[in-house]
Formats: sequence, structure tokens, C-alpha cells
Amino acid sequence: MKLLLALAVYAVGPGQPQASISDVPWATLAPGDTVLIHWRAEPYREKWVICRQGTGEAPITVRGVAGPEGQLPVIDGREATTPAGLNFWNAQRGVIKIGGANNPPDAMPRYITIENLEVRSGRPPYSFTGRAGTAQYVNNAATVYVEKAENLVIRGCVLRDSGNGLFIGTSNENMTRDVLVEGNYILDNGNTGSAFEHNSYTAALGIVFQFNRYGPLRAGALGNNLKDRSAGLVARYNWIEGGNRQLDLVDAEDSSILQSDPRYRETQVYGNILIEPDGAGNRQIVHYGGDSGATAQYRKGTLYFYNNTIVSTRTDRTTLFRLSSPDERCDARNNIFYATAGGATVSLLDVDGVLDLARNWIQPGWRASFGEFRGTVRQNAPPAEGQSPGFVDEAAQDFRLRPDSVAINAGGVAPEVRMQYVKHQAGERRPEDGRPDLGAYEYGWGRRPARARAR
Repeated sequence: MKLLLALAVYAVGPGQPQASISDVPWATLAPGDTVLIHWRAEPYREKWVICRQGTGEAPITVRGVAGPEGQLPVIDGREATTPAGLNFWNAQRGVIKIGGANNPPDAMPRYITIENLEVRSGRPPYSFTGRAGTAQYVNNAATVYVEKAENLVIRGCVLRDSGNGLFIGTSNENMTRDVLVEGNYILDNGNTGSAFEHNSYTAALGIVFQFNRYGPLRAGALGNNLKDRSAGLVARYNWIEGGNRQLDLVDAEDSSILQSDPRYRETQVYGNILIEPDGAGNRQIVHYGGDSGATAQYRKGTLYFYNNTIVSTRTDRTTLFRLSSPDERCDARNNIFYATAGGATVSLLDVDGVLDLARNWIQPGWRASFGEFRGTVRQNAPPAEGQSPGFVDEAAQDFRLRPDSVAINAGGVAPEVRMQYVKHQAGERRPEDGRPDLGAYEYGWGRRPARARAR
């Protein structure tokens, strides 16, 4: 006989049973419980911790309910208050924290879903009221600060105006694992003049980014767009525009568990649109390997880089990959590498590493490197070349392919690539019409949305 659980729904907002977020019993949430935060014209100036456990069959869900024009409920960290019954540390690190606490009793948060919220403004000089009174956020605070978690989903949210838009941490003692970051809009984060905070900054054992839109960081911020130190990273079907680098995929620093996992040596990046605006910080698009200086702990594996579309509008030079040591390798297949300033402004690598190329589109005149070069570039299949890849509307950032594009049917097999990004924060099944096309989009019409924006 199957035991039926009594699943609670806590509805927050105007005319709802819970008038404020503080009325939710955060300390006693049980598997299958759902918190519905309804949109209202004024932001919710409240912050809290989630330190509870759901199950695979019955996760704990915190979900925003959109307003009449699709507006997401706003959780604003400025002058936010904390529910009186909660007692947790590191409150200055985030607006919403997922991690340890004294009340609720400390545990590994597990099977948690947060979706359809706009969370913002966790950074100096903003302050909040916690159990010890008024305090200020620290520089590396985040909209969502994950101290530790297992089986975590963050979906359909807008994360903005904080030190880090999303921060996910881990340790050997409290290993964050199995994370899905899906369909979010992450923008306007970082601190002016600082390179240490980013739109997202993550480390986990198994993490997938898909269908996210990454916008520019705050004006004057020097951080990267998506920075990651994970084992088992998959970044697929995202739109990533701006940042010091679009992707900064580096070493796991102090986690021997991450470094010893086989997935640490295999990083998957495919089906993304990576856009480098003119003057946007570092000229490198992708950095892979490590940045700690302890080269023995660098990834020293293979970056699998398939069916991405890279567009640079820099008026000076663009470098596609920086591989951090001679032991880093990139397998780049079926990509489009396009610079509006022409192929003579493009270098494939910085200094080190091994780059294997097969069936990419690139403008003629490119170089292996602009400086001292110790690496290796191998052409394993000839590239397609030309002055234009044949986008539908370059000025409008419509990077789908025209019927006359030389990128059509020019690719090789890339079995992982099954979807493609849809503007914005959505995806659809990639058409299967014979030989693969180059870049993030397969030419073909009659497409069927496979995932709409979560709201």
C-alpha cells in the first residue's frame, strides 16, 4: 500500500494566505512542499535560507507566479529583512542562501528547485537586517548564494545587480553536486573595477547550463560572464554576450574530490552563441585550464567545443582560446568563428596548448597566435572559409543561416548536439536533415519548441 504524502502549498502575496515571505515556515519545509510567491507592484524586501531536503519524487519548490503582463516577482536585497525564526551564517553573502544553518538544523539541502523569480541587489553599499541587526553585503555577495546543495535546479529566473549573479560553492566536506541552471537571464552583476566577481561563478560535481541568456556585466566591472571550476561541466545552448571573457573554465583550486573525478578532464561546450562586443575587456573568448598558478591542479584534459557560433565585433584583435598550459587540449568542430574586422584580426590560441580543428568556418588570414607561440594547431579536416558565414540578419543578431550559407551541410558528426537556442531563454529541437550544419543553428524551418521560457 503506497503512503500518500500531505504536500503543503504556501501562497505568498496580495490576497494570499501568506502576506509576506516571512510567513512561510522555511524551517520546516518538507518533501513536496511548494512556495508560490505572487507578483506584486512593490518588490519583496526579504531574504532567507533554504536548508531543507526534498526527494527526487517530491522536491521542495520555490516558484514565482507572474503578473498580468508576465512580470516576475522581485526579491530585492536592499533593506531586506530576515524571518525571525531563521538562524544561519554568511547572511552577508547572498539575498537567497541555499546552505547551512542553525535553525533549521544544519543539513545538506537536497532536491531544491527555485524558478521564475527576479532576484537582485546583493552587493555593497546595500544593507539588510538579520538576526544580528543591520549589516552590509560583502563584495562577493550573490543574488543566489549556494554554499552546498545536491540536486539543485535554478530555472527561469532573472539574476542581477549583485557582486555575483549566481554563486555556487563546494568543498571536500560538503560537496555540491548535480546542478541544473536553465532558462535564466543573468546580467548586470560584478563590482566596478574588480575582476573577482562575475555574472555566474560556480564549482560543483556535475553542473549543466542550458538555454540561459547572459548579458553584459555592470558598467566598469571587470569580471567574466560564466566562470566555472567544476568537474562534469556542460555548457550548451546558451546566449553569452560580453564580459571580460565569455567563458572562463579553470581549476578547482582546493577540492581534491573535483580534481580526481574523471569528469574534471572532460568539459563539454556546444550549441552556444558567444558574442564579443567591441572594447569588452579581455580579447580572449574562452579560457580553459586554470588560473591559480598551481599548474599541477589544472584541468589538463580536453575541452570539447562543438557547433558554437562566435561573433566578435572588436575593432582590434580577437583571440578565440587561451589554453593555460601545454597539457590543455581543445577539440573544436563544426563551429563558426566570425569577426567583423576580418580574419587578419583573429588568432586561434594565445601561447600554449593543443588545438584540434575539424570542419569549422573561419575567415581567411587568421593566425595561430599574435605573440610568442609554444602550442600546436592541427587541422584534422579542412575549414570552410569566406568573408561572411551567411547569417539571416547580422545587425539584428539573428545568427541563423540563410539558404545560401556556405555553413549548410559543411559539418561532421557531433552526437551531443540535439537542440538549439531560441531567443531568449528557450530552446527547440535542432532539425535533422542530413549532414550537420556549422554553428549553433541548423538550417531548416517548421521548428518545434521543446522548452519555452519557464514562467
